[in-house]
Amino acid sequence: MLKIEGISYSVEGRPLFDQASADIPAGHKIGLVGRNGAGKTTLFRLIRGELALEDGEIHLPPGSRIGGVAQEVPSSATSLLDTVLGADAERTALLAEADTTKDPMRIAEVQTRLADIDAWSAEARASAILKGLGFDTLAQGRPCSDFSGGWRMRVALAGVLFAQPDILLLDEPTNYLDLEGAIWLEDYLQKYPHTVIIISHDRALLNRAVGAILHLEDGKLTLYSGPYDQFARQREEQRAVRTASARKQDMRRAHLQGFVDRFRYQANKARQAQSRIKMLERMVPISAPEDRATIAFSFPAPEEMSPPLVTLEDAAVGYDGPPVLKGMNLRIDPDDRIALLGRNGEGKSTLSKLLAGKLPLASGQMAKSGKLRIGYFAQHQVDELQLYESPLQHLDRLLPTEGKSKLRARLAGFGLGADHAETIVDRLSGGQKARLSLVLATLDAPHLLILDEPTNHLDIESREALVDALTSYNGAVILVSHDMHLLGLVADRLWLVNAGSVAPYEDDLDGYRSFLLGIGAPVEPQKAKGAPPQKPSRVVFAQLKAEVRACETRIATLNDMRDTLALKLADPGLYAPDMESQAQIWQSKYAEVMDGLDRAEALWVAALQALENAQAAS
Repeated sequence: MLKIEGISYSVEGRPLFDQASADIPAGHKIGLVGRNGAGKTTLFRLIRGELALEDGEIHLPPGSRIGGVAQEVPSSATSLLDTVLGADAERTALLAEADTTKDPMRIAEVQTRLADIDAWSAEARASAILKGLGFDTLAQGRPCSDFSGGWRMRVALAGVLFAQPDILLLDEPTNYLDLEGAIWLEDYLQKYPHTVIIISHDRALLNRAVGAILHLEDGKLTLYSGPYDQFARQREEQRAVRTASARKQDMRRAHLQGFVDRFRYQANKARQAQSRIKMLERMVPISAPEDRATIAFSFPAPEEMSPPLVTLEDAAVGYDGPPVLKGMNLRIDPDDRIALLGRNGEGKSTLSKLLAGKLPLASGQMAKSGKLRIGYFAQHQVDELQLYESPLQHLDRLLPTEGKSKLRARLAGFGLGADHAETIVDRLSGGQKARLSLVLATLDAPHLLILDEPTNHLDIESREALVDALTSYNGAVILVSHDMHLLGLVADRLWLVNAGSVAPYEDDLDGYRSFLLGIGAPVEPQKAKGAPPQKPSRVVFAQLKAEVRACETRIATLNDMRDTLALKLADPGLYAPDMESQAQIWQSKYAEVMDGLDRAEALWVAALQALENAQAAS
């Protein structure tokens, strides 16, 4: 058991821990949560003995090994696989000793210990971990120097998972993982044989991979059983009870004080007044919980546009070599909320860059609405901010004619208040930098917003605010994220980027998770030419029915748009002499909608025909 007893610790006079205590049973999986700056990372350093306690003690099980992710694996010529194998210091030392020792007794002891720690399967275990984190067999043999810092962080994570310390401390482990890596990590941690403590803002991870939440607040530690959602409900219930109790006490105190004020100097009431004074003195104050600052994002609303916003026909895109993606036939409409799925390296970011205009089309056709505005947020953009400029200066440079008060209002709409507006970026937190990047991405009210891992630096409250903002946003959204909670609440369409192509994924996110973990329905191999036809499976039927439903939904949406435009065109005032240009615009929009309706109906007929053919073949 990891036992934390009455610990106290301060930073620059500010107490982070004040007689805090907690008992963590061996083998438990714990999520450590608390506000930014509360001291979560400091607690990890105290557990590892990197900082000296001012008071109290932390008791570790005898002989226990503590492990955490290093800042980064250094760039070197050592292969990824060998780097991970080297993370198990005991195995490395025993293998070296086995090659040099001459003492028969010691040779036997070394060989016995190597067998005990399963040293001979180490390479297979290390390879499996690297594969789960996104490195294929070829990549595992490449030197660390071939990879960027973010990828080397994955190698560092692989190393500590391979070493299997008795107490595993993970600080935001999914920040440098994609969705597929995050899902793999959730599953791996569930089966991890020792104690795990995770600092994370990933709600899905805290719901799936841990069995208890350790909450750090006001210098105290409180352990709650159950995953994060259960903890959040308990906390809200406790806040409600405490608020009600404080209000009730205030009313009782006011009543007693009122009696004292009225009668304390009247002889016939003096004794009763004194009694109430003593009651007031004995009353233990109940303080209402502090009102938490409301976190919100305020995306500017774009004007309505007729569908489609973007169409791709037999499109291909890549870099200098062969296309990364080809044969793409896709369409994006104003009401679309699309999540891009696919393993790392398949081309999700490449597709995002193509749509954002950051990459040229290699072949095929891409059509965009003439006045389409696109907002693009990518992970690296946080690092491209001007470090010695303030958020206000960033906006002033881009919108020089807009007044300072309006620029401040824009920043405030993303949680960057007056105290942050003029602070240089270098002194802002990661979350504040991400908020500034979101301000810049949505500055001109884009019709299409492309977000590539927008939550990496955001805490849970900010992620919930982002969900609310995207839900109410009336433009189209393309999302790439490892946050299953965000994807599940925002996305209503899924595209799978796989094997050089992009296609709708008709199952849901839980089905995709099961597929990645190898517990879903296997993908049926392509039939050889001339093979006898087989009856369509239930999965095929489900996909065909889903396609029919999607077509019907799109037709209904387009019909609504047609009716709205028809009412507009029926307005006699639109045909006044000074409104001629406006009338032409609305007539053009009506023609676009009717054209889209024709195509949507053709797709619907084709989907119905495919379903009927499948039913006939069964």
